[in-house]
Amino acid sequence: MDWSHYRFRTVWVLHAPPTTVFAVLERAEDYPDWWPQVREVDPIDDSSGFVRIRAVLPYDLTFTAREVVRDRTAGVLEIEMSGDLDGWARWTVTAHGAGSLARYDQVVDVSKPLLRRLAVPGRPVFRANHRLMMRAGRRGLTAYLEAV
Repeated sequence: MDWSHYRFRTVWVLHAPPTTVFAVLERAEDYPDWWPQVREVDPIDDSSGFVRIRAVLPYDLTFTAREVVRDRTAGVLEIEMSGDLDGWARWTVTAHGAGSLARYDQVVDVSKPLLRRLAVPGRPVFRANHRLMMRAGRRGLTAYLEAV
C-alpha cells in the first residue's frame, strides 16, 4: 500500500437547484469567499490556476489545478492537480428532490516531502483533516447559496 495515496468521496445535500450549485462550483476563483480552508485561487489562464489550501493542521498545500471537464449538462467539473497534491478531483452535481447532491471525488498522491515522511503515523490525522475541511466547505456553500 502506498501510504501517500488517498481516495476521497464526499456528498453534500444542498437546498438549491443543480444549475445554481454548478454555477457556484465552476467559479473556483470565488471559493475563498465561502470556503475558509481554500485560502487562495489565482488564475493562470482560462483553464488553470494556482491553489493554496489549509485546513486544521498547520501546513499549506499548494498545487496547480487544470480544468479537464466542464460539462453543465452532466453537472461535471473535473480538474487535474499537480504540486503538493498530484491527481484529480471531480464535482458531480445532480438533482435531489427540490435541491441538489454535490458529490466530490478526489484521488491524489501527496508529494509534499514532510507529509510523505509522516505518511504512516499521520494518515488517520490527514484523513480527519480532510473531513473537517469538507464539512466546513459544505457549511460555507450552504450559507453562500442562501445569501444569493
